[in-house]
Amino acid sequence: MTTDYDVVIIGGSLTGRYAALAATQLHATVALVESQVNYGFIHHQTMSEIGKLTQGLSDAVNFGIHATQANTSDKCQISIAWQETMQYTHGIVSNIQEQNSPAILAAQGVDVIFGKGQFQSSPHLAFTVNNRLLRGRTYLLASGSHPAIPEINGLQTTGYLTLSNIWQSLKKSTLPKNWVIIGGVPQSIEIAQTLARLSCSVTLVVKHSSILPYIDSEIAQLLQAQLEVDGIRVLTQTPVTQAMRIEDKKWIQAADKAIETDEILVAIGQQPNIESLNLAAVGVKWQRRRLVVNDKLQTTNRRIYACGDVIGGYDFGNVANYEAKIALKNALFFPRFPVNYQCIPWAIFSDPMLAQVGLTEAQAKRRFSRNEVLVLRQYYKSATIAQLRGDTTGICKLIVLRNGEILGATVLGTEARELINLIALAMSQKIPVKHLANLSAVYPSYSEILEQTAQEWSKHRLSNNALQDFLEGFFHFRRNWNL
Repeated sequence: MTTDYDVVIIGGSLTGRYAALAATQLHATVALVESQVNYGFIHHQTMSEIGKLTQGLSDAVNFGIHATQANTSDKCQISIAWQETMQYTHGIVSNIQEQNSPAILAAQGVDVIFGKGQFQSSPHLAFTVNNRLLRGRTYLLASGSHPAIPEINGLQTTGYLTLSNIWQSLKKSTLPKNWVIIGGVPQSIEIAQTLARLSCSVTLVVKHSSILPYIDSEIAQLLQAQLEVDGIRVLTQTPVTQAMRIEDKKWIQAADKAIETDEILVAIGQQPNIESLNLAAVGVKWQRRRLVVNDKLQTTNRRIYACGDVIGGYDFGNVANYEAKIALKNALFFPRFPVNYQCIPWAIFSDPMLAQVGLTEAQAKRRFSRNEVLVLRQYYKSATIAQLRGDTTGICKLIVLRNGEILGATVLGTEARELINLIALAMSQKIPVKHLANLSAVYPSYSEILEQTAQEWSKHRLSNNALQDFLEGFFHFRRNWNL
């Protein structure tokens, strides 16, 4: 059987389009099948920036900046023209859509096919769409995901919004004032904070003991404290059992609490877009909310690979793109490149921002001897730039071995995404922590925090009694040396 394409990408996500362009740059023949790409992430990021700007204007009085107004109050009164805000957001989304348009993909040599299709196994493995048979040497599933909806009594009747439609649903209406967010994923925290900064009353309900169970516990507590400072009511270890409508209000039953609200946002996680692909017929297995893949990102059918939301995990664009690169190399050449997330950073766009790479403190102490693991900390208030900008809320944690190998890091604070990129680069190049301590960063800058944190490693080494005795003896000898 002849093949039409080196790889057929089943898309419907930005990662699918990224993979298609990456494959053409390798001079492969590529087909991209997709129905529609959801740009909710861009809507969300734009609204998040607007929320931060609103907060900055409100905090201007702390810098001695006062708006001229008739009455005297502690804070400036900020008003939001909702229709203008949504128009601006729509403009940003349109620009991003144009940059990732099918026309640009086609100009680069991608055969873009719109529609929904499915795999067929007989007589040969192929993908059919719009009565067209696509025969590829390999296939890549990058079809994205849709919001998972919990089984809560009355929720369907009451109505709700999700992460994929919240801002689009509010385009032509006013912003509801009271919100309950049923969450426990990074995006639920981001949206809770954005709504709070747009003068909404927000309750975040999480069934776990922590707002984010998979991040550093110390950092999670600091982030939760910041959410509460922003006026967000955070309920942890609180399952939602019922939703109902009484007159024009919505109510939820969260453990022993009945909460009245204008709108409910469901943000508990994502489900892969795989229902209509006929995967069982071609031997592709899945469980719960993810496809089963090996470390080469092959599914249980060795010619079909997968990346992004469809294989589970938090929804981070850079992680999905990394997976796409690995999967493509294996699909187009030979499957010998394993995926390794150890040096891949990710970030939650909260305020302050949270970013992480590698192992957390708890993970490192489980994997290595506790005596071998050092935890280096530095708080943002020690950095000059943080004092200048009033951004003193934050912490940088480096997890290292006594020999200086960096195992991981978590940063909560301004420019955390930039700092974590530096740490991830150091880890990927096996640069020991002592070189970060010798960074000599531009002063003042947020990189100063990273440098100060790394310098804590030297202090740990100097706490060694034998080394202390040697240094004291050396300097005593030199002071008494006759020049």
